[in-house]
Amino acid sequence: MRKIEYPSTADWQQLVKRPTQNYEDLEAGIAQTFKLVQEQGDAALLELTQKYDGVQLDNLFASQEEIAAAESKLPAELKQAILQAYSNIHLFHAQQAEQPKQVETMPGVTCWRNSVAIEKVGLYIPGGTAPLFSTLLMLGVPAQLAGCREVVLCTPPSKDGSVHPAILYTASVLGIAKVVKVGGAQAIAAMAFGTESVPAVDKIFGPGNQYVTVAKQMLSKTGVAIDLPAGPSEVLVIADESANAAFVAADLLSQAEHGADSQVILLTNSAQLLNQVEAQLQAQLEVLPRKAFAEKALQNSLGILLHDEEEMLRFSNLYAPEHLILSIQSFEEVLDQITNAGSVFLGNYSPESAGDYASGTNHTLPTNGYARAYSGVSLDSFVKNITFQYITPEGLQNIGSTIEVMAGAEGLDAHKNAVSIRLKEIRNV
Repeated sequence: MRKIEYPSTADWQQLVKRPTQNYEDLEAGIAQTFKLVQEQGDAALLELTQKYDGVQLDNLFASQEEIAAAESKLPAELKQAILQAYSNIHLFHAQQAEQPKQVETMPGVTCWRNSVAIEKVGLYIPGGTAPLFSTLLMLGVPAQLAGCREVVLCTPPSKDGSVHPAILYTASVLGIAKVVKVGGAQAIAAMAFGTESVPAVDKIFGPGNQYVTVAKQMLSKTGVAIDLPAGPSEVLVIADESANAAFVAADLLSQAEHGADSQVILLTNSAQLLNQVEAQLQAQLEVLPRKAFAEKALQNSLGILLHDEEEMLRFSNLYAPEHLILSIQSFEEVLDQITNAGSVFLGNYSPESAGDYASGTNHTLPTNGYARAYSGVSLDSFVKNITFQYITPEGLQNIGSTIEVMAGAEGLDAHKNAVSIRLKEIRNV
């Protein structure tokens, strides 16, 4: 990590910038993929899977036999871990359901809203350097709880045309039967536009490589929604002298190993801790199987020495991290000062990995500073809130003149008349 001591606040804006990524040169190729899938459907998916993944598929879908057989291919301890994580995630997200609350805004004027499931959703689960079955839980559980009528899962196949058994087993736990063996921008196109066998969906969720990221962003012009803007993974740790340097280094590396474009930041008011974390990073890095990824990520990462807790919190809110870890003694006293973060981990024994896998919170979170305006995925992401209102004749008499005056002031006489004509009828009864 690059170490910076007591930077001027004038330099903070530059320090919070993520490593620049220029995706514009990918858009033309992805637009061509979209066009091909729209025109040729399943045939395009088969062709592009052979071209980009080197796999010649006989069938785009994982068969029910493949899904059923996945269970026998996993060790019992992994299956139990998946089930425990499913239980925790299900419990946490189930509590997010809203019950309709009727509000009488005036006598005879009643308003409420109902949460209604998005009917068709698509889940994209990467399968490249790491088969992210944990992400399938994070997306599949709230989709299940919301009651989405159709859930389509796309994931790239292995070289032998199979799907990782952990992904298939998790899909079966979630009751997902449509597992499409397609990855990349072509998978996003299939779910957005539909093919002969892949149904079009209303909203697409899930992380992916740069092609998937750009493909999802391009869908804003097509009427298909996406979960949230997402970039490379990131974590910011705020640590004081009470922090455990080995723990802090482990948390930083847990995000750095995601990929070379990940970013990790340590803020501390202890020069001694900063040096101890640096030493721990080197020691722990040496034994990581994904050392190459983590090492490159650390080159884009920062260890910053600041004066006090107040400065560290201000810097963190400016950065707006995907994951924020507070390894400080007084974390309970500063919670209301956290204004920009995707998910927050408190104290020395709340590793970010807990949220990634099994504590119950969702790990699909805003990155690249989007935590200033976006929330992470939740049950709300899979529903629409539709408002309702019922007005009695008495209610219309109470509110009618307000509407007439406002509509008249805006020069919208038809709006005014829609009330006036009713009031006239009520008064003549």
